[in-house]
Amino acid sequence: MDCIKFIVYGILFSALSFVGKTTSPASLGLIGDSADVTRPTSGGTVLVGGGRDVDAAMQWMIKKSGGGDFVIIRATGTDAYNSYIYNLGSVNSVETLLINSRTLANDPQVEATIRRAEAVFIAGGDQANYVNYWKDTRVEDALNYLRNMKQVPIGGTSAGCAILGRTYFSAINGTVTSSEALANPYNRYVTLGYDDFLSQPYLSNVITDTHFNNPDRRGRLITFLARMNKDYGVIGRGIGIDESTALCIEFDGTSKVFGSGIVFFLSQNGLNNQPEKCVSGSSLDWYRNRQAITIYKIAGNESGSESFDLKTWSPISGDDVYQYYYVNRGTLGIFFDDKK
Repeated sequence: MDCIKFIVYGILFSALSFVGKTTSPASLGLIGDSADVTRPTSGGTVLVGGGRDVDAAMQWMIKKSGGGDFVIIRATGTDAYNSYIYNLGSVNSVETLLINSRTLANDPQVEATIRRAEAVFIAGGDQANYVNYWKDTRVEDALNYLRNMKQVPIGGTSAGCAILGRTYFSAINGTVTSSEALANPYNRYVTLGYDDFLSQPYLSNVITDTHFNNPDRRGRLITFLARMNKDYGVIGRGIGIDESTALCIEFDGTSKVFGSGIVFFLSQNGLNNQPEKCVSGSSLDWYRNRQAITIYKIAGNESGSESFDLKTWSPISGDDVYQYYYVNRGTLGIFFDDKK
């Protein structure tokens, strides 16, 4: 059914393209050539942890875009990305769309602008806006078409990164702290979406979190993994990304880490290694002999020389230290297994 929908939308999009590039009502401005171009592209996904943008990750996207039209989408903010990206490499144009209503998210010209793109980047902000404005709209369909049919690179930072996993923290009731989440995994602020928004290769059983250099993010990500297992019956996997750090995922599932921080790859230690207690109104218990969650940490650098394979969920290069997270009566702990 999704494939049929993509084909139908593709026919409609082709009709819009035939009459030439039109100005989207959501546009904050365009820099470069306003004429549409078609360039060969290569699919990929970029997860950025917020804070300072990572030049190397943006250049990775530009290369995969074939130098075509680069579109930024957001629900608040300015067109500041336009000149930044345009000056990083050779692109035909950079345009920012401010999509801050469901009306704009269902506008045919907004959809056409996105579908014409050879790269799309989702800015930071509040992911609740993205869920409320974009889910179940033409924008959602266009993004899924681009990544899965047209095969173009898509990325996001902070809130833009938070919505890229099949499971995502929607924040529709506001943000949540680790102490709140660990004390009650079904706290009203622990709002998760699952398999109803964006579809990115290799992120089918993954939830992302950003600003991970803040230790308070870690307990809530563990809680999200516990909920994924309890509610959806999957082996929960999480990617936590430091600020000023980016994970660039290739078409084959291999990935590189660029930037100055670390990317944390977390995984439940087997399907049967479920939380001992994950119920509403009680603190989380996920002990499992102090080995509930396996941690891999891959450090970034300018060249992206350290890498991780999302197909096998194992390091290709970089840190391979045996570390585990566990939760005992709502308190997060870390175990270093020096016998490995």
